[in-house]
Amino acid sequence: MAKVVRFDEYGPSDVLKIVDIPIPEPGREQVVVQIKAAGINPGEAKIRDGSARQIFPATFPSGEGTDFAGTVSAIGTDVTTTEVEQAVAGYTHDRASHAEYVVVPAVNITPRPENVSWEAAGSLYVVGTTAYAAVHAVSPAADDIVLVSGAGGGVGSIAAQYAITFGATVYGIAGPHDQEWLKSRDIHPITYDQDIAE
Repeated sequence: MAKVVRFDEYGPSDVLKIVDIPIPEPGREQVVVQIKAAGINPGEAKIRDGSARQIFPATFPSGEGTDFAGTVSAIGTDVTTTEVEQAVAGYTHDRASHAEYVVVPAVNITPRPENVSWEAAGSLYVVGTTAYAAVHAVSPAADDIVLVSGAGGGVGSIAAQYAITFGATVYGIAGPHDQEWLKSRDIHPITYDQDIAE
């Protein structure tokens, strides 16, 4: 059996419970990953508390979580891109990463670089793809100036660092406690109460 986080009704975090289910089996082109770390995003909390039900309604019982990192524990037929015991990071669209095991299409995982911690890898997909899409939507070029709001947060911190790789000069709006971190990554810090025209 495997432990998973579930909820049977909308509400605060105390509606969450841990239940036992059979360890999932992979189907064709799927893998099972034994979870080592899993992220939680603000939107997922809003799904659970019901405030996003008009856009993302829950079907009960519902699981929770999109991002994860772990090791491949089983491989379905026609999977040639990974192997058992490989360290991976990935995502599920089934609200199911808050669990000991998750089954996903093999295309939803990628090898975890050794220099990326389990915790970082397990929280990377949603913020990483959002930051990637935002920077590419702007398409910064060398010598462009990019202003990133929320540069100390999940999406903003990645977007700011990624924009630098295009040669852009990046200014990051963040709270006072993030200023030194931004400077250490060549991001010009701006506090929320600072006049941007300065």
